Amino acid sequence: MDQNKPEKTGLHAVPPAQRLVSVDALRGFDMFWIAGGGPFVMAICRLFSNPLPPWLERQFDHVEWVGFVGWDLIMPLFLFIVGVAMPFSIGKRVERGDSRGSIYGKVIYRVALLWVLGTIAQGHLLAFDLHNLQLYSNTLQSIAAGYLISSIALVELPVRWQGVLWGALLVAYWALMRFVPVPGYGAGVFTPEGNLAMYIDKALLGHFQDGTPYTWILSSLAFGAQVLMGVLAGHLLRSKLAGTRKALLLAGAGVGCLLAGWLWGFIFPIIKHLFTSSMVLWAGGWCLLLLALFFYVIDVLGYRRWAFFFTVIGMNAIVAYLAPDFFNFHEISTRVFSGLAGHLGMFGDCLVAGGAVGILWGALYYMYRQRTFVRI
Repeated sequence: MDQNKPEKTGLHAVPPAQRLVSVDALRGFDMFWIAGGGPFVMAICRLFSNPLPPWLERQFDHVEWVGFVGWDLIMPLFLFIVGVAMPFSIGKRVERGDSRGSIYGKVIYRVALLWVLGTIAQGHLLAFDLHNLQLYSNTLQSIAAGYLISSIALVELPVRWQGVLWGALLVAYWALMRFVPVPGYGAGVFTPEGNLAMYIDKALLGHFQDGTPYTWILSSLAFGAQVLMGVLAGHLLRSKLAGTRKALLLAGAGVGCLLAGWLWGFIFPIIKHLFTSSMVLWAGGWCLLLLALFFYVIDVLGYRRWAFFFTVIGMNAIVAYLAPDFFNFHEISTRVFSGLAGHLGMFGDCLVAGGAVGILWGALYYMYRQRTFVRI
């Protein structure tokens, strides 16, 4: 493969040498789970223990309300990685003196496109039914909100004040949720129906609200904080510090965030549906630890081959995220492999689940070999 051949994107060519492979690999690791990786890993685990131990099976589905499991990390990690990349894109444009107009023009374009894609993915936009439309209901839209907040911070604030803003967003969200009363419930209520964030969603979105216990409008403060946490990590990765020191600082910050999130959770519970401030810290702690691990192993020690599978996914993360909404890869895999799978017993489940992942990965690999990457 010609490593000097420019990547074909809808925006610009990105020289591979300027990219951190660990960031692409971590993004791909995150997308792997929602692109069929969850059922595949569960099928493999069942080869050794069927049924799965309750503690393990619990990691593959969201908690009902209070608490946090592995599956709950997927969305925060996606937001975090978006932030990590921003100092390498927007930050560099600021440093080289690009005008605010050109930077904000690109930001507005990306926010709008993310919003439309999110409405297509989960908001029933393509059904063309106004009564079934959901205006704010998807991870891509939460990324758009967090990206907008973080972009303004990158353009207008020095790094230190970006950190201050990150803390202010978390505290402001907590204060509003804790002290502003909800009609019929009062203040500081964190139940699915009695919390302020849900009240605001229902009041402002009306019948366009998605009908789930997830909240979006007020929670955008927390989305901004989650992306900003990634931005701060990205600043560290861009610094001139030694690679090992960067990894240690990321890991130390991760442990600190886990401790802070756990402690804050006693008064502001860890609830992903509300994207509470304590959840941002708890999830962010795991995000930082994962980034430290991927960065140290891949970019510091240079062990990259094992991560190639994830890198292929991460280089086309938007395609990996949206493709399952348009193509049922599990159904396709079942049609292709069901005959053979029927003769393999429990291994047949692995074959079908792995085939679903493999079909999507094969398409992404073809795009990778063609140097074609869909970026917003």
